[in-house]
Formats: sequence, structure tokens, C-alpha cells
Amino acid sequence: MILYPAIDLLAGRCVRLIQGDYTRATVFHDDPTIPALEFLGQDADRLHVVDLDGAKNGVPINGSAIRAIIEATGLDCQLGGGVRTIHDLETVFGWGVRWAVLGTKALQDPQWVCRMAERFPDRIVLGVDARNGYIATDGWVKTSTTLAVDLIRQVQHAPLAAVVYTDIARDGMMKGPNIAALTDVRHATHLPVIASGGVSTLEQIRELSQDGVHAAIIGRALYDQVFTLSEALEAAA
Repeated sequence: MILYPAIDLLAGRCVRLIQGDYTRATVFHDDPTIPALEFLGQDADRLHVVDLDGAKNGVPINGSAIRAIIEATGLDCQLGGGVRTIHDLETVFGWGVRWAVLGTKALQDPQWVCRMAERFPDRIVLGVDARNGYIATDGWVKTSTTLAVDLIRQVQHAPLAAVVYTDIARDGMMKGPNIAALTDVRHATHLPVIASGGVSTLEQIRELSQDGVHAAIIGRALYDQVFTLSEALEAAA
């Protein structure tokens, strides 16, 4: 199983939120290249970066920090947050981003996401952020009436790279991933599924790997030093 250490950016700093709440942010580093380089030193081969300002404002914002991370590490970067137009895609790919995550825009216009996947094959990731099974958008500020699995089924025929499934109730809570929801998502699509939210023990990583989950994103557990990335990679293998 592949692991993505996470770096969430707010005003250029590396932070973690609790359940996507912008008022409950913990700042871990003023310079996000520091954790990025630490992950590189522990054998990371990719990163998951979230532009929290971009997610809330609807346009990528933390370009200077994202470019600095990529230039400092040379790692493949998966970026989500505020990417909603073809101009945004061209912008973030110009920053050196390897994969762009489309979430809010996917709910607004699923067929546009399919067209972008055709234009940029294997570089677009569907971002499915769910609250009680329903899609949340705009930096998780709004909750829709669309079920996550229904959205996935609408776009899975496109040449997407993967689906990132985030259970908002688990994000930053250190309560473990929502295995039942992940199973539903995996059964709804042939696309690789990336689990996000709640991973807090090495045993949970082993369980996800044994269940056939393609990849997992790990955030707070690494920052709280519950385990190291090296230990997580060993468990995933």
C-alpha cells in the first residue's frame, strides 16, 4: 500500500485542522519545507498537499509554498484545494504538481471533470470528502445532498488517476479510518482508492493494506509523533 504524508497549508504555514474546522487549526511549522524534507529523509516518495486557503476561496493560493516544497524535495506532489478551472489546473501543473485533486468542481460539474481527465490523463484525482456519506464542498463548509458513491459512479469511466475518500468525521480525530465507508467506495469503482482521515495506529495501516486499499494519507499521527513515516511504510508493506 502506498502512503502519502500530508502537508496542509494555511497562510503559507503547515497546519492540521480538526474535522476541517478552520477555527481549530494547530500550526506545526511556519516553513512547510521542513516537514517535507523530514518525510523525504524517511523514504517518502510522494506527498499529499492541501491548499486550505484555496479550498475556502475557490482558487489555488499557496503557490509559493507549494513550489518551495516541490523544489526542496523533488517528490511527486498530489494537490487539492481550490482547483476548479482549466486555468487552475494549468497553474498548479506549472508549479510542478504531479496530480491535481478535484472535489467541489466534481460535484458541480461531473462531466467537466471527465473532460479534464481526458485532457490530462492519469493526472486528475477525484476528491470525495464525505460527511455521513454525503459530499461536502467549499473547504468542507457546505454539505450537499449527493451521496459519495453516486458521484464516483458518474465519473469512474474517465481516465482518472485515483479517488481520494476523506471521512470528515474522522479527519484529525485519531479515531481510525471508516472501514465500512471505504469498503462501499471500493465496491463502487474500479479506480484506485486512497483512504484519508483518522489513520492513527500502525495496526490500522496494516488493516487497510490487507483490505486491498490502494493508498492512505497520513497526517496528524505523524505530526504528533505517534509513529514515524518509516514505521508506517514498513507496516504498509
